[in-house]
Amino acid sequence: MSVSVKGLTKIYGEQRAIDNINFEAKKGEILGFLGPNGAGKTTTMKILTSFIPASMGKATVCGFDVQEEEMEVRKRIGYLPEHNPLYKDMYVREYLRFIAGLHKIKNVNQRVDEMIETTGLEREQKKLISALSKGYRQRVGLAQAMIHDPEVLILDEPTTGLDPNQLAEIRALIKRTGQDKTVI
Repeated sequence: MSVSVKGLTKIYGEQRAIDNINFEAKKGEILGFLGPNGAGKTTTMKILTSFIPASMGKATVCGFDVQEEEMEVRKRIGYLPEHNPLYKDMYVREYLRFIAGLHKIKNVNQRVDEMIETTGLEREQKKLISALSKGYRQRVGLAQAMIHDPEVLILDEPTTGLDPNQLAEIRALIKRTGQDKTVI
């Protein structure tokens, strides 16, 4: 099982952000979280990515416990947070090379080329990130999340604020990616 969650609970003071949730997601599955603001969707994703600890319960990613083996979990996850934290003063290609370096990827140029093609950034690759539309910034975020070829891709509201054409393109990209990865 790529992702397994059992009895997961997160409490902030007296507020239960998530309460005893359970689910599993396998390779080749796309799992969507639906719910109103404050329902715990982002909190759950942050726990799965080892950014915050759960109060109770257990979550594993590719067999690794998110609290006890966070470095192993992070190697296997690509994460696009809701507020995409890009270096806006960098060029698209430069930024992806930087991220590839952080992941110690071999054949950096080849992998960056693949991600640019996969995410449809060919025409934008020599632009500053600050000059990109929201849709293209989302594509850069997806490229950075996928550049190390993770087994699990966690995307927090990847289509918010996109126009209808961009929305369809990003959904198609997620669908293609989900054929051989676990996507949440």
